[in-house]
Amino acid sequence: MSTPQNSAVTLRDLSFAWPDGAIALSHVDGTFTQGRTGLVGRNGSGKSTLLRLIAGLLTPTAGRIDTAGDVGYLPQTLTLTTETTVAELLGIDRTLAALRAIEAGEVDEAHFETVGDDWDIEARAAQALDRIGFTADDLDRRVAEVSGGEAMLIAVTGLALRRTPITLLDEPTNNLDRPTRAKLAAMVDDWPGTLIVVSHDLELLEHMDSTAELYNGEVTVFGGPYSEWRSHLDAEQAAAEQAARTAQQTLKAEKRQRVEAETRLAHRAKVGKKAQVDGGLPKILAGARKRRAQESAGALRTTLDDKIADAQAAADSADARIRDDDHISLVLPAPDLPRSRHLAEFTGADSTASGTVVVAGPERVAIVGPNGSGKTTLLTQLVSGAQPEGGRASGRLLTSSFGYLPQRLDGLDDAASALANVQAVAPNVEPGDVRNRLARLLIRGAAVDRPVSTLSGGERFRASLATLLFAEPPSQLLIFDEPTNNLDVASVEHLAEALDAYRGALIVVSHDFGFLRRIGVDTVIELGRDGSLTQRAELPE
Repeated sequence: MSTPQNSAVTLRDLSFAWPDGAIALSHVDGTFTQGRTGLVGRNGSGKSTLLRLIAGLLTPTAGRIDTAGDVGYLPQTLTLTTETTVAELLGIDRTLAALRAIEAGEVDEAHFETVGDDWDIEARAAQALDRIGFTADDLDRRVAEVSGGEAMLIAVTGLALRRTPITLLDEPTNNLDRPTRAKLAAMVDDWPGTLIVVSHDLELLEHMDSTAELYNGEVTVFGGPYSEWRSHLDAEQAAAEQAARTAQQTLKAEKRQRVEAETRLAHRAKVGKKAQVDGGLPKILAGARKRRAQESAGALRTTLDDKIADAQAAADSADARIRDDDHISLVLPAPDLPRSRHLAEFTGADSTASGTVVVAGPERVAIVGPNGSGKTTLLTQLVSGAQPEGGRASGRLLTSSFGYLPQRLDGLDDAASALANVQAVAPNVEPGDVRNRLARLLIRGAAVDRPVSTLSGGERFRASLATLLFAEPPSQLLIFDEPTNNLDVASVEHLAEALDAYRGALIVVSHDFGFLRRIGVDTVIELGRDGSLTQRAELPE
């Protein structure tokens, strides 16, 4: 397929609809240039769907996609079996097997075709693995022996090894700890070929050459990282708002002049009629004077009406440049929670009293630690009340008034609608009120009544969040496991604002330290791989 010079991917009037008729993308045009591009956009705008279309995993309903070469793709969620090897995750298992067969003396032509030009693949794999803390000896290790974050990093490393002209990454930093994120960022800096990354990770987006936004059926590309694009957009919107205010003032002034002109014309007509009566003008002269006055008045009205029409068009044009983006708007109920009330406690693997942290009153606790330290396991054990595994930190709930949002968002009834899921936890709330509450989380229209299984990742997250936040009576304690994974940048900010105003207690597992700072964390619990538990007053650097 051919693309314009310096273009890696070109979208031409691209549309896609799901089998149930729901439209995901409609008449999208745009071009991704070569280099590293961060793709941003609101939840539900179709970013992940667009990547799957470019990767060839979905077929457009209409329009077409032109790419300047083969495409590699990393999905938002890796689907792996525990028996998958590191070599398989890298995508080089068949090439390695062919190489080893050739080295063993086999001369089957199929082996040589499989190897192609990749005779140095093992050496390159060893070098790439070394950069992320592994060695060539790890190629035969099973994925079950590495953490989820490490598996993601290995998969990204494999895409770099394959050296496809175009690579797509969908939220690659989800669940990665900070050291692993730093390794991924270093890989991105040296990426071989064109890279398109969907991410809400502001630090990763700063490593991009360009920022593309999917908005209102168009992909627009800005030459610079996210912070520069955001500054440009904010300045553009500020100018648009000022232009709109000026246009509205001009429109008001033109309408006011029109009213004043009508008042003057009416006064002149009245004076002219009186002069005719008082002066006794002949009818023919009076008629001529009246016609001239009417013609003059008509011309004036036409001129003024044209000015109003021009001013209205300018105002409409200025208003159209102002974005009216929807955003999460939450006001959370205040639970009855005394400051002295103990809600949960955490104990390190050594089970000593000195290693115990108690969550009391409206406290905000962040649980941090490297990939593989057991943060999700700790939350699962805390909520389930199961006995902790040996050598691990443990948790114990001291209240029954809590809500839990798991990382996998598997607490919903997939066959039921978002409306039905919320009604299950708030049975006394009128359906109309539930719809209003869901609308504040941007779940509106048909999405409210569709089965949860058909919702996008962002919609599913917000439906899960709704069951947590709108439960009655309100929970004294909210527990979150990586809540920002499925949210766009703006939604992360709005969720942080809502949780910052929440008057109950929070326990949050997250690698997003910016988000943790915005919700006003009081206590930090750091987990070690050895099951140790360290209480900190601040987030580690």
